[in-house]
Amino acid sequence: MRRRESSTNLVRDELRLAAQLWPGQIEELQRKSFEFLSKSLGFSVAKGDLLLLDHKWYVTHSGLLRLAHRRRCSGIRVQAVREYCEPAIGRWVFRATLLTSPTCRGFIGYGDADPSNVSPFVRGAEMRVAETRAVNRALRKAYGIGICSVEEIGSLPACSQPEGNVRKLPPQPVNSNGEPKLRDQLCLLIRQHGLDASLVKQYAAEFCGTKDLRRASREQVASFIKHIAEFAAGDKEGLLAKLNGFTQQVGAA
Repeated sequence: MRRRESSTNLVRDELRLAAQLWPGQIEELQRKSFEFLSKSLGFSVAKGDLLLLDHKWYVTHSGLLRLAHRRRCSGIRVQAVREYCEPAIGRWVFRATLLTSPTCRGFIGYGDADPSNVSPFVRGAEMRVAETRAVNRALRKAYGIGICSVEEIGSLPACSQPEGNVRKLPPQPVNSNGEPKLRDQLCLLIRQHGLDASLVKQYAAEFCGTKDLRRASREQVASFIKHIAEFAAGDKEGLLAKLNGFTQQVGAA
C-alpha cells in the first residue's frame, strides 16, 4: 500500500513539473499517457526522459538508455550500412542490434540522417545523429515503446518547444542566408533539449572566453551553437553533467 501511494505521489509530482514546463498542454489524454509511461517503463520528466511536443509525448535518447540499464540490457552493436552511406554529401545509415539478454537473437533498428532530415543546428553531425536514431529504434522495438524518440524527428517548429526556463521571444527576422538569428537558434536548442538557459549562458561565456555572453563576437557565438548542438546530439548526459558543474561552482562560491 505504501509503495502504491509513493508511486502515485511521484506521478503527481512529475505531472506538476510537466505542467510548469508546458503550460496549457497537459490535458487528460497527456496525463493518462504519462501515467502509463511512468508506471510501466519508469520514464521521468524531471530526468529528461520525456518531452511534450505538439501535445504528444516523445522519449529521449537518454531516457531509452536509462531504461535499457534498468532492464539489464546485455549490449548494443552498431555498424554503418556502408552501401547506403555517402559521406561526401553527409548521408549516413546505421544498423543497431540490441541484445536484451545473453541468449537474445537481437532487435534490429535502422537510422539514417542527411542534411535534409536533421535540424540546422546539427548540420555536420549527421553521422552521430544517424547512429543515435538507429540505437533509439532498436531500443523502442526491444521494449515495446510505441512513442517516437525526439532524436528521430527533424527540425522542430518553434511553437512545439517546451517553454522551460526560456523567456518567450517575439518572432525574429532571419539572416541574409535565410537562417534564424543566432539568439533564436540558441533559444531553440535550449528548448529542444530541455536545458537550463542560465547554465547554458555560463557555459557559452566560458567557451567564448568572455565575462558574459553579450561580450562574445558573432563568430564565437556561432561556434558555441554548433558545439552545443553536436554535444547534445552525441552525448546528452555529458552535456547535462557539464552544465550541472556550473551550478556546483556557484554553490561553492
